[in-house]
Amino acid sequence: MTTRKTGINTEPTATAAVITEIMLAVFRVNGRLLERGDELVGPLGLTSARWQVVGAVALAGRPLTAPQIAEAMGITRQGAQKQLNRLREEGLVEPRSNPRHGRSPLYVLTRQGALAYARADALQGAWAKGLGEGVALADLRTTLRTLQDLQERLELPLVRKGEEQ
Repeated sequence: MTTRKTGINTEPTATAAVITEIMLAVFRVNGRLLERGDELVGPLGLTSARWQVVGAVALAGRPLTAPQIAEAMGITRQGAQKQLNRLREEGLVEPRSNPRHGRSPLYVLTRQGALAYARADALQGAWAKGLGEGVALADLRTTLRTLQDLQERLELPLVRKGEEQ
C-alpha cells in the first residue's frame, strides 16, 4: 500500500513483518526479564537496574565511567548515573578519580558490591539453567547470533525512506 501524502510504500515485506514480531517479542521478554530479575535479586537488596550496573563493572574487570557502563549495558548515561548514585549510597560502588576526565569518575565495586554481584551471579546461573531446560542448544545459539546481528545493525545510523544516501 502506498500512502497519498508521502508516496511511500508502507506494505511490509515478509522480512519486515518478522522483524516487527521480533521487536515486540524482545520488548515483552525484556519486561519479564526485568520483573523476574527484580524478584531474583530483591532479597539481595538489588533491583534489575542496579544488578545490571554492578554487573557491568564486575564483568569489565576494571573501573568504568557512567558513560562506559551505559554503553556496555545499552542504557542511558543518566540511567546509569542514577543507579550508580544509589549503589554508592548503599556502599556497593565507590568513585575513583579519573585521570582522563576530571568530571567523570571511574566506579569500582566495593567488597560488599563484589559479594552482592557474586551472590546474584550464582542465583542467575541456576535461573538460566532452569530457563534453558528443554530448549535445544543449537536453537539458543541461533537466537543469540540473530540478536547479536540485530544489535550490530541497530548501531548503524537510522535511515528513513526518502533519505537514503
